Amino acid sequence: MKIKVHVPLAERGVIAISGDTARDFMQGLITNDIQRVSPTCAIYAALLTPQGKFLHDFFIVQHKDSLLLDCKRDRIPDLIKRLTMYRLRAKVDIADASDRWEVGVMLAGSGADDDGAGEPQPAGTAKTRFDGGSFIDPRPAGLGGRTIRLIDEDDTFPTDTVQLEKNRATYDALRISLAIPDTGQDLIADKSMPLESGFDELHGVDFEKGCYVGQEVTARMKHRNLVKRRLFPVTFEGEISPGAVVKSGDVDAGDVRSVTNGHGIALLRLDLVEKGRLTVDGKAVTPEKPDWADF
Repeated sequence: MKIKVHVPLAERGVIAISGDTARDFMQGLITNDIQRVSPTCAIYAALLTPQGKFLHDFFIVQHKDSLLLDCKRDRIPDLIKRLTMYRLRAKVDIADASDRWEVGVMLAGSGADDDGAGEPQPAGTAKTRFDGGSFIDPRPAGLGGRTIRLIDEDDTFPTDTVQLEKNRATYDALRISLAIPDTGQDLIADKSMPLESGFDELHGVDFEKGCYVGQEVTARMKHRNLVKRRLFPVTFEGEISPGAVVKSGDVDAGDVRSVTNGHGIALLRLDLVEKGRLTVDGKAVTPEKPDWADF
């Protein structure tokens, strides 16, 4: 029997959304189909500007009559402000519930992505309990599972600081190797474009659901093949800092985002990736197309 390895994500918080029209309210705002959310299914989605630029990403799970959003903790005030701006007369309650819930991940390969009997489960598969729930990361990259649990429950995350740091480093390295973007590091508010960041292939956009904020721009980029840059996992020798400019000869090819131990994520121009020979300060940078990507 595999022992699930839990890693708390202190930088993540939870917003609770409830009310008679909560689903209709969210459906008109976010990039994914809220109607898919159920006790057995979670989704990944984003809130965009009207110009189609990234603002917030989050996972959505159902808990009793509420929708719980697993989102970046330090961005919660802005997300609540923006949701409230759109609420108008909708019968919806929006609250920061981070003082009641804790968010974590279960490392891939530790039984996090199976049914307890060793059988793999589809991305997004959720299991709800009275004290929260767990779900397999909806993004298709083998990241394992995620949990949203009541803080005061007896079964808390382990407190061995050294082991927690090792587990967290393992998770971060896996995420970066798969080019899965992180808010603040790889996804920049009011700047990043969702399709450049792989939201369509990471199951974060539903092109059949109808209107949402930023939908027109996102659909046009998709159907007119206007995506000219993409996030890539990259490898390099030595030290490279986040924000470093990637060059193709004398031309700027993009910039580095997350980094760890010779690996990173970089937003790169597709035409210059095809051309080859990318560098940062004269050091070779090697991009690889993510396994989940079909661009």
